[in-house]
Amino acid sequence: MTTRDKILEEALRLFSEKGYDGTSVESIAEAVGIKAPSLYKHFKGKEDILNCIIDVSEKRYSENFGSAHSVGKLPGSKEEFLKLSIERFSYTLNDPNIRRIRIFLTQEQFRNKRMADITNRHQMEDVQSLMVNMLGGMMETGVVKKDDPRLLAVELASPAVLMVSESDRLPDKRDEILKKFEEHIRHFCDVYFLK
Repeated sequence: MTTRDKILEEALRLFSEKGYDGTSVESIAEAVGIKAPSLYKHFKGKEDILNCIIDVSEKRYSENFGSAHSVGKLPGSKEEFLKLSIERFSYTLNDPNIRRIRIFLTQEQFRNKRMADITNRHQMEDVQSLMVNMLGGMMETGVVKKDDPRLLAVELASPAVLMVSESDRLPDKRDEILKKFEEHIRHFCDVYFLK
């Protein structure tokens, strides 16, 4: 791991534990094991570190979860959709960096409008747009009943967002929450899928 990567990792850990304002450049440097002036060889300052963390996290999440612009291959059956949904949900719950950025953004959304906008985009708008595009495509291919894909996306995504939030508060219940999500997604499929 490069020094730059260590800075990003430790900064995210500290931001998620102490908040953005509660974390100094000095504390980040200390956690990495370098002096604060050395940190400036890699980043202009704390805001530059934050911007990089957000960019890296967004790219990573898009690659591993998908996005409204990158739905990937449409599932051709209920079983494919179940498998993909469970994989995505499990990734969201279990990836330590994604979990830290989510906790950090959730805390900071009440202190910083930019963080509120990013949190809303990630937790609601992007997930729902991805689901609208996926469900709409599966309606066109006859896998899902014809309906309003926007309403189905809300019905599908909203409980998942609540379950992710519960898992962040109660990490010891992660396995139980994953089972609860599986029940939710199976019920959704039983109601709306044709094949």
